[in-house]
Amino acid sequence: MGNSIMIEWLGVEHLFELSRTEAIWGFFTPLIVYAVFFVIQLMLPGRWVPGYVVNPETGEPRNYRLNGMLVFLIAIVVWALELTGLPHDWFYRSSVYAVAGGTVFSIIFTLIAVFTQPEGKVKNRFLAWWFGRAQEISFFNERIDVKMYMYVVGGSMLSLNALSGAVYHYELFGEHANPGVILYAAFFTFYIMDYMVFERVQLYTYDLIHENVGFKLIWGCLVVYGWLFILPLWGLAAHPNPEFSPAWTNFWLIGASALFLFGWGISRGANLQKYTFKRWPDRKFLGLIAPKYIQAGDRRILCSGLWGVARHLNYMGEGFLALSIALIFGHFANFWAWTYFIFIVSLFLYRQWDDDRHCAVKYGAEKWAEYRDRVKYRIVPGIY
Repeated sequence: MGNSIMIEWLGVEHLFELSRTEAIWGFFTPLIVYAVFFVIQLMLPGRWVPGYVVNPETGEPRNYRLNGMLVFLIAIVVWALELTGLPHDWFYRSSVYAVAGGTVFSIIFTLIAVFTQPEGKVKNRFLAWWFGRAQEISFFNERIDVKMYMYVVGGSMLSLNALSGAVYHYELFGEHANPGVILYAAFFTFYIMDYMVFERVQLYTYDLIHENVGFKLIWGCLVVYGWLFILPLWGLAAHPNPEFSPAWTNFWLIGASALFLFGWGISRGANLQKYTFKRWPDRKFLGLIAPKYIQAGDRRILCSGLWGVARHLNYMGEGFLALSIALIFGHFANFWAWTYFIFIVSLFLYRQWDDDRHCAVKYGAEKWAEYRDRVKYRIVPGIY
């Protein structure tokens, strides 16, 4: 009785309407998805590209086999044409059960990924399970890199779950559907498409450089990224169009879309500038912005362009993008609309602190302090 009241109060009773058989299938849906993506990614052709992480055995940058765009496009086509026999709204309707199943399978995968590796520096078994022991795990002569595989799975499922929720919403409300829900699905599909286009840039980001393969990363990629990033839809797919006036509707939809593109542009631009600098240190970014840097031994700290404005301007871009997600539904006072924004802000505040800690070790305390003096703001210029 208490659970039913809580579910009704949260406004997610529509996510608990599956039959027992459907609920079981929902629980195992992530496992099936993981297996299918693994086989497809293994079988499809890919391009080998160098990353930032150095292979300790060779002393050279590790090579990664990437085919995320091809895998993503196939997943979209299979879903759109219902080639699996599943209805378009299945991923959304089974969300709660899929998160439960995905979490259980992530726990199992983590036990295997962590405790088959040498003990390393972390002796506490729980911390080892949480953070991981190995920085890189690959299979089939490095044809499958676990981190990049998980990002393709998580990203593809984020788009499919958002699209699935939009279909559920449209079939529920028809002409009274909220255009913001449709744009929400379009935002995330564009976001993942962009990620796949610049998949190799991911090789120069925080997760690939600093994270080990533990529960934090496995669950984060496969469940949080793939299923829980659409948390706003859990509550808001069941809400109709907010029915604003035509003028306010145009302002709301165009404004939120412009904010999304603004945030995406900052985040993508910053990450691409950092990638360009790491690959070609003397090349001007976009042919316009000359690289300026602080020499720290055999390393360089970029401090021009977007990286001269704030130390993590890309995180600010992600924050604006997340804010647009909260606003696009038009239900501004509904808590569900703000769940993704709250998560992203919390995540990147922690990452900024953790990344600064890593960089102080990587570049040396003196050089990192010099960089902090030159680029004073952490994320938001003039504020933080």
